[in-house]
Amino acid sequence: MTGHVVALCGGVGGAKLAHGLANALQPEELSIVVNTGDDFQHLGLSIAPDLDSVMYALAGLSDPIRGWGRRDETWTFMDALRGLGGESWFQLGDRDLAVHVERSWRLAQGATLSEVTAHLCSALGITARVLPMSDDPVRTRVLTADGWLDFQEYFVHQQCRPSVLEFMFAGAQMAGAQKDVLAALERRDLRAIIICPSNPFVSVEPILAVPGIRSAIQQSDAPVLAVTPIIGGKAIKGPAAKMMAELGLDVSGAAVARRYADIIDGFVIDHVDPIPAPLRGVTFFSAATLMSSVADRLQLARAVLRAADTLVA
Repeated sequence: MTGHVVALCGGVGGAKLAHGLANALQPEELSIVVNTGDDFQHLGLSIAPDLDSVMYALAGLSDPIRGWGRRDETWTFMDALRGLGGESWFQLGDRDLAVHVERSWRLAQGATLSEVTAHLCSALGITARVLPMSDDPVRTRVLTADGWLDFQEYFVHQQCRPSVLEFMFAGAQMAGAQKDVLAALERRDLRAIIICPSNPFVSVEPILAVPGIRSAIQQSDAPVLAVTPIIGGKAIKGPAAKMMAELGLDVSGAAVARRYADIIDGFVIDHVDPIPAPLRGVTFFSAATLMSSVADRLQLARAVLRAADTLVA
């Protein structure tokens, strides 16, 4: 089946499936909508972690060991910064730093985040269309036992140690959805909307909080399929499982499916987990969702697209 595919993603797992979809489809057949709730200002620079994770994955530059940042990275800048007593809790590799400097300079000149992202993708040889969810600032905040924390303070500086009570997406209600995101979701030839195996709380729900995006998904005639970020009761990477447990949810793909129940038609569970109890309006599929290699990414992307195609009335 042909047609356009929109993928919603953030984080390492989302970036991996986005890469798989980019390899399974032609560039003009894919729009990748990326969470920007993780973005923040640090050392005077505009940092966009999820956009960078997606770009590095698509360009074949991701670090396969750390799972974040660029491969073959060097750390001269961070070593010098520490020697000056500077803020060094957020690691910026030398090659990664160049991306942040270029982004910050262009934003300061008046470019939008979308325009800067398109420039960076072109420079990195990326042909798939990568779209920030909004050109307006949206910032994820986490309510913990220690009070409200900015996301990077919670995630990186405090290494997810505080217990999570609630999330908020500051600025979301005043933000405008990026125009090409809405246009992609409203295409007549839309084949599928894919929610990648990203953290539902801090990678996917910030996207859905931007006015117009959730409603566009709900009103689309295209099948909406989500992929589990939980395998065997654990998150492969990141704090999704910890967050679910602290919020009183089952740590399972089924719990994620219930979280998305008002917008999805299908859900891909990992093949090591049993198919969950029926959920009204949702068809469950089983697939190998652990992406340890580039081949795994492509295999999952093809399985997800096949599943989505079966959901077409």
